[in-house]
Amino acid sequence: MKNNSKTIHDIKLIIGDKYVITNKWAKQPFSEGWRYGGGEVLAVVKPGKLLELWKVLNICHDADTCVIMQAANTGLTGGSTPYGSDYDRSIIIINTLRINSIHVIKEGNQIVAQPGSSLYDLENKLKQYNKEPHSVIGSTSIGASIVGGVCNNSGGSLVHRGPAYTEFAIYARVNHNDKLELINELGINLGTEPEEILDNLEKNNYDSSNFTKSNKLGSDNKYGEIVREIDENSPARYNSDKRLLYGASGSAGKVAVFALRLDTYEAPNKSKVFYVGSNDPNDFSKIRRDILKNFKELPRLGDYMHRDCYDAAKKYSKDTFIVIEKLGTNFLPYLFEFKRIIDIIAKKVKFLPEKFSDKLMQFLSNFWPNHLPKKMESFRNSYTHHWIIEMTNDGIDEAESYFKDFFKDKEGDFFICNSHEGKKAMLHRYVSASAIGRYQALNKKNIGDMMSLDIAFPRNEKNWLETLPKEIDDQLELKFYYGHLFCHVFHHNYILKKGVDGKKLKEKLLKIYDDMGAEYPAEHNVGHEYLAKPILSNFYKKLDPTNFFNPGVGQTSKNKYWK
Repeated sequence: MKNNSKTIHDIKLIIGDKYVITNKWAKQPFSEGWRYGGGEVLAVVKPGKLLELWKVLNICHDADTCVIMQAANTGLTGGSTPYGSDYDRSIIIINTLRINSIHVIKEGNQIVAQPGSSLYDLENKLKQYNKEPHSVIGSTSIGASIVGGVCNNSGGSLVHRGPAYTEFAIYARVNHNDKLELINELGINLGTEPEEILDNLEKNNYDSSNFTKSNKLGSDNKYGEIVREIDENSPARYNSDKRLLYGASGSAGKVAVFALRLDTYEAPNKSKVFYVGSNDPNDFSKIRRDILKNFKELPRLGDYMHRDCYDAAKKYSKDTFIVIEKLGTNFLPYLFEFKRIIDIIAKKVKFLPEKFSDKLMQFLSNFWPNHLPKKMESFRNSYTHHWIIEMTNDGIDEAESYFKDFFKDKEGDFFICNSHEGKKAMLHRYVSASAIGRYQALNKKNIGDMMSLDIAFPRNEKNWLETLPKEIDDQLELKFYYGHLFCHVFHHNYILKKGVDGKKLKEKLLKIYDDMGAEYPAEHNVGHEYLAKPILSNFYKKLDPTNFFNPGVGQTSKNKYWK
């Protein structure tokens, strides 16, 4: 291994001192996960051009370090940060957010995204074409990157689109001969040598004559059929589905992606949000099956919240809701960075409490009036189970007619949101993911660990609402349930009672899911929180035989050559 100081010096010659972070406190926002994981790194490196990224990778490879690729660092399972200190090599994080160009091609039907480009920017760029990216809600709100979504098999909440996927990519990998190589599978002729390829890509120096004929896919073209197969005993989407492991797709950072080529989607002419409430989960099972089986047009989305989760989000995610509503989603990554900096400063000042930023923001949120519409609040008081369903185009009339008939003899009800209510309903659901973290930060002294599980139930499972054995339930302080009901993908967030062994409890929970035929994780990457199943770990080893990139992901070996 080269001397670490020489490695840093060589990288600084390529990208400049300003973009090589070695100070302990300055590295922390990049080396600690948003909600999970963290560890020591030699440096955080922020190249600004594709060719700089290629040169930095060569330096790291020659120096026998390992590399973790990172964009927005908004993952929930620690997949873009180190975990622990038991690595056999120094770690360099390469943060790609400065390399953020997006090229719109084929008259808006496809795009080419560089590694730091965000879904938020893509959504705005496609508006003039009346097109949309794969994901327009959730990941967009937290500044997530396009490349990160594809590498992590991110599911997305849009019912008819399925996991983020493409077979078109340019990426760097270390092959079996321990040689760093650039692979061009973008379907665009950009030259032969890495420097030429990356220069042409950077400068958008290509046109339709450079496209090669290909049968490769720029998106998952099967999911709309798969999700409708409601009697199948396997999940609709999950992280280790071999159908969707290809090159960069599902790679979990085991390659360094320089660009992806992805399909876009027609934006709907019109849409309406239906807010549905019931006290009987069997009502929702019946609605799900009826819509997926009989409706001509699939819903755009269908997100479930339990009333307990509704209440937690109202109280503990209020500040995040207000920031997005008032300042826009593009401000949220800056908020996360600000929070991290505040917490780093608080650690240095003895009289400031741990998780100071959460405590400060929660205190300030108490001064803001109720931010939720009256109709939603009325449904909260009447119903335990809440379902936000967005329909588009002809599906709007189809849904309205169905719900009117369905609730003629049922205790539940629905209402059609106006534009204001619809935006608030969806935003309330998406900020709910942060509620459990805030609750834990505020009550850490009196409660146990936080546990978040991402589960895909079989498509024919009717008992989707969890009923836990008393032995397990007695160990839980709180349970928050939400998820994508049409896809049967659910997020189970738990706060354990103080003193409960989280590892043992998690094993018992996962055994229950195994017995049901469920898969996990469903749409989050395995990160360092989940064990990569053999299909996934073998895919990683094939992509990265020397274990140069993101070692340890999926609880695999952190050592060179997977020793």
